Amino acid sequence: MERFDLTQIRFDESGLIPAIVQDAENGQVLTLAYMNTESLRLTVETGLTHFYSRSRQRIWQKGEESGYIQRVHEIYFDCDEDTLLIKAEQVVAACHTGRRSCFFRRLHPDAEVPEELTRQQFDPEAIYGGSLAILQQIFDVIKDRRANPKADSYVSGLFAKGQDQILKKVGEEATELVVASKNGTPDEIIYEAADLWFHTIVLLGHHGITPSEVARELRKRYGKKNKAEY
Repeated sequence: MERFDLTQIRFDESGLIPAIVQDAENGQVLTLAYMNTESLRLTVETGLTHFYSRSRQRIWQKGEESGYIQRVHEIYFDCDEDTLLIKAEQVVAACHTGRRSCFFRRLHPDAEVPEELTRQQFDPEAIYGGSLAILQQIFDVIKDRRANPKADSYVSGLFAKGQDQILKKVGEEATELVVASKNGTPDEIIYEAADLWFHTIVLLGHHGITPSEVARELRKRYGKKNKAEY
């Protein structure tokens, strides 16, 4: 994709600019999100949309959890140079509710919305996993503890001791899970599995790998096989 001069773009006081994503084929508005200079750079370089999450305060790639990416065709900016328009090819659906577009509810006039707008293209619970979303939330805290160490933080202490200590804890927790399984006590197994998962996420944080990247790998493997093969 051809680069454009980022100095032409006016970011707001928070360093962000709104980006409207439009279906490159039929012109349907898919979503509105925000970009900073880094997410815009990644979008231009990779050809896949990247945004900045104001709530999570991090860059994310559209479809990093669901796999429903947006392939960028063209990027425009408006006359005031403070809004982007991205024309993209949307895989399956853009909205986290499972709809094709985030704009599936009508404010005015008060009339029935066309079924093609309200129809769910995927089950969000199956994609975003409800309770498993806690893995990403934990990762976000772990990443913050690494970037902004706290004296009383267990995670900050692990990072300070280095990779060997993190690996030691993963090994210890794996062994404790094996013992719990041999004991056959469900509560003990759950407790030790949670410990192993937690320390594995710390290890991922050490390498700058997100849980969603592991989820994508599992989804890729799952997609290559028939369910009966598992």
